[in-house]
Amino acid sequence: MASHLRHYMTDNGPLILDGGLATQLEAQGCHLQGDPLWSARLLHTNPQAIRDAHYRFLLSGADVVTTATYQASVTGFINHLNVSSESARELLMSGVHLAKETIEKFVVDSRPAGQSCALVAGSVGPYGAFLHDGSEYTGVYAANMSIEELKAWHRPQISCLAAAGADLIALETMPSIKEAEALVELLREFPNSKAWLSFSCKDGRCISDGSPFTDAVQIASRSMQLVAVGVNCCSPAVVEPLLDSARSLLSPNMSWVVYPNSGEEWDSEQGWLTSGKRSASIPELSQSWMKKGAALIGGCCRISPADIAELRQKLKGSCPSPASAMSED
Repeated sequence: MASHLRHYMTDNGPLILDGGLATQLEAQGCHLQGDPLWSARLLHTNPQAIRDAHYRFLLSGADVVTTATYQASVTGFINHLNVSSESARELLMSGVHLAKETIEKFVVDSRPAGQSCALVAGSVGPYGAFLHDGSEYTGVYAANMSIEELKAWHRPQISCLAAAGADLIALETMPSIKEAEALVELLREFPNSKAWLSFSCKDGRCISDGSPFTDAVQIASRSMQLVAVGVNCCSPAVVEPLLDSARSLLSPNMSWVVYPNSGEEWDSEQGWLTSGKRSASIPELSQSWMKKGAALIGGCCRISPADIAELRQKLKGSCPSPASAMSED
């Protein structure tokens, strides 16, 4: 899988990631704002809504489906759903199973029999997402945690996603350089797993905790299991400066992964401030990112299936999905 994935990422154009899963779930009528489990609660209460959202992104041309597990954790499910540890682990694994089931249905509905059309990325969010206090966008919690404590926190989540058969682990929206170090170390405990590591960033040079993006890329480059490093949940406008700042540090075996949000501002009390002027769109900027080595490109918050369809048209037109072609080898 790893050699095939790298081949198609580099030789057949970028893989198209999906967009904001919570954005699509809310468009379908789900109420998520303020929930400490966010979209992960639906793994327990409304799995069909998650299937429907995945399907919409597949119809729009996504090559990679990301699981509804960003804010999921064994401890979080135990605390907020009052379930057993075993049930919590099963819920985490169900995120991968739902994505795989949806891809299988899409194959039957829209693709030739036996042809796989997408990969499943198991989403792992930062420790701050569990805290539900906004610290996932600052990484301040890491100052009071050791590398071993951060590894211990993330271990159950990665274990569940790997055991469920995720094609990739998406270590995403990481705000902390220390948390990145912990994850790179922890990934070695799962030698058969491949992953990408993406950071939330405060500007065109630094990740959210203030560390230079160059330092983050250097940490990622230590891992032979990471197929990509990059950014997500930031304004599209800061992506190019970030990539430029670290282009000389990218490992030869690694690509950029890029999936920013819409560029609108988030307010903890009011939500998304949609009246503000949006920055240049992801489809508009995507070709530049691809030229700089981005091999996985998609969207994060406020990016809909329609945006992903526009992105795919911009980058690949009607070309067949690289992820589909992988099944032919």
